[in-house]
Amino acid sequence: MHPQRKTLHNELHARPSLYFDAPANVYHLAFLTHEVPCNTLLSSFCHDPIDPDTVQGITQLDGHALKWERHAEFLTLTVVVTSSNPEPGWSPPPKALMDRVAPYLQHMINAVQIVVRADTSFNGDLSSFGFKDPCGSCIGGGDAVVWSDFRLSEDGTNRFLFVNKRLNAYRQGRMIRRLLEIETYRMMASLSLTTAKTLSTQLNTFDRTLVNLSERNAGAETGDAKALLADIANLSAQVVSSTAKTRHRFSATQAYAQLVFERLSELRESHVGDCQRLGIFIERRFKPTVRYCAVTEQRLDQLAKSVANLGDLLQARVQVEMEEQNAEILKSLSNRADTQIKIQRAVEGLSIIAITYYLLNLLKLLYSGAHTLGLEMSPKEAMLAMSPLAISILMLILIRIKRAKSEH
Repeated sequence: MHPQRKTLHNELHARPSLYFDAPANVYHLAFLTHEVPCNTLLSSFCHDPIDPDTVQGITQLDGHALKWERHAEFLTLTVVVTSSNPEPGWSPPPKALMDRVAPYLQHMINAVQIVVRADTSFNGDLSSFGFKDPCGSCIGGGDAVVWSDFRLSEDGTNRFLFVNKRLNAYRQGRMIRRLLEIETYRMMASLSLTTAKTLSTQLNTFDRTLVNLSERNAGAETGDAKALLADIANLSAQVVSSTAKTRHRFSATQAYAQLVFERLSELRESHVGDCQRLGIFIERRFKPTVRYCAVTEQRLDQLAKSVANLGDLLQARVQVEMEEQNAEILKSLSNRADTQIKIQRAVEGLSIIAITYYLLNLLKLLYSGAHTLGLEMSPKEAMLAMSPLAISILMLILIRIKRAKSEH
């Protein structure tokens, strides 16, 4: 059996829901925290040591069921307080819970309270819950009704009223889990909104710089190409740095947003009277955030491509100019080579004339010496005798010159 067979198979049973009957109060907290504070917080709830590889667990807190889940970027705590005689309105979270999480409140990204009531014990009066212009939906094919105005309480809690009509404990637990996940994933997805706004301001500056560099590149002056290339490289470095800093956050936003929309579709909502549905309320106000982050990421990617293209254009332009300069240099070298060849030919002609002159003088000296020695020879005979010799010597010199040229 593969060593990971059991672990991978048990992923089907990871992160189960808490199952309970109405009436109850559900308190859900989510914390952005690092591994050490996460373990420290969990150790205050669990008596036994926690395995670092364990992602979730269920324990008891003062007799109430508490479930914790460890995610990649956050930790969630869910406490279910059941009661046979529930008080009307909202009840504060258990003191044992708040005492343990008090040192970590600055890391809390989400706090949700869901009041769960049975349809038989709910008279339909929302005034005791203090909702202002609430949204409501029938969920699960009409098996439950959920109300909320999505307004934070004084302690920063988002509140829901869940009225169970025909759900058993298992379906009720899964349905409430979806509501909690919608809120937590929505907040996690919205974390990049501040990053997107800050980056958008930087992108406006980058865009103006890119326009300026493009105009400089399109100008007729080419002597400042080195400085222009340095400015483009500086802009490219800033864009790459911004991309590296924000890529993870924007990718997480897309992943969390997809989970939110999937959980909303799983609620199977329908209208309750004239109230706006919860899913419609969330989508109309949450989708712009997701789209804004996506558009900002696209702007950053497009800017990176534009800067890279501008750098390529400048390098191509410089390369063409260098090739033109090289062509001019080659043309100048070719002209010089032609001039040298002409000069060389002229020198060769003069050399042949000089050699001929000296050769004739040498033959003349030979003729004079032979005449002094008493050799009777007329000038005509001497010329006929020496002409073949002179011509042969000249031909030999010409052959040697051509052979030397061919070798080079």
